[in-house]
Amino acid sequence: MRKLKMFLKAQLVFLVAAFPALADKPALTIYTYDSFISEWGPGPAIEKNFEASCNCDVKFVGLDSSLGILGRLQLEGSSSRADIALGLDTNVMAVAQNTGLFAEHGLKSGANMLPLPIEDKVFLPFDWGYFAFVYDTSKMAMPPASLDALINAKEDIKIAIQDPRTSTPGLGLLLWMKSVYGEDAAAKWQQLQPKILTVTKGWWDAYSLFLEGEADMVLSYTTSPAYHIIAEGKNNYAAANFSEGHYVQIEVAGMLKSAPQPELARQFLAFMHQQGFQSVIPTTNWMYPVTKSDLPEGFEGLVQPANSFLFSPDEVAKNQKNWINEWVQSSK
Repeated sequence: MRKLKMFLKAQLVFLVAAFPALADKPALTIYTYDSFISEWGPGPAIEKNFEASCNCDVKFVGLDSSLGILGRLQLEGSSSRADIALGLDTNVMAVAQNTGLFAEHGLKSGANMLPLPIEDKVFLPFDWGYFAFVYDTSKMAMPPASLDALINAKEDIKIAIQDPRTSTPGLGLLLWMKSVYGEDAAAKWQQLQPKILTVTKGWWDAYSLFLEGEADMVLSYTTSPAYHIIAEGKNNYAAANFSEGHYVQIEVAGMLKSAPQPELARQFLAFMHQQGFQSVIPTTNWMYPVTKSDLPEGFEGLVQPANSFLFSPDEVAKNQKNWINEWVQSSK
């Protein structure tokens, strides 16, 4: 019995000595949106790839949207325990920067595949895509070929869109309309109103209604059909190619001034432009990578817009409140 006690005591000493190294492994906390860290999203593979080189523990915190990420950080302020916010986009960059919560990254951007250039001392891009209206080719043989055609279509066409106050695509459509129509945007929203089946809080709410056959078209991305082609083997979904052009979304990440692990945060931001991150994006986040990467089969036939729209972050920050109020009034 005494020998057994001595043996167990020795094993306990060994465990105490051996496992602090694991317990002391630094944690990198990243705020992002829910779908990024879902089992089918890019988060799990990116976590595994980065942890293989960082000797750290990546902890993703999922929030409901990019706007939700920003709202959480504004609520927490400098007391936030987040190291990185991943999943904001250029439309909220200026607002995020004006909070004073973000630090300069001090890195050289490796993004060389963006449709429009973006250089920023605080935020680095990690993927991009075009907003578009997706339809089922087996049910709609001749989709609208322009925003004008959609706005002036017969009222039996029903579309599902998202709220610009709570949804990134919803804000994207608001800016798309403003890019094309300028001061006439409010009147165009009123004309479009009879075709709008519903305005949902988030992207999935609208997209699921479309998949269930409730809506003829849904606001999404030109890359959305790639998911159906690659993951489901379905070729009956497509994005309508609008002759005016399409609005671009560029997603970005930035590190917090209060980051508990600033060096790890910079290391992760640099990693975003490496293949361990970029190669995961096309078939998990269903967006385009920002660095030169081989795209999988299924991307080659996607819509390639003839024209791209993108307001500067400062323009959006200056006008967003008024433009949303305009949309609310014209949607009544």
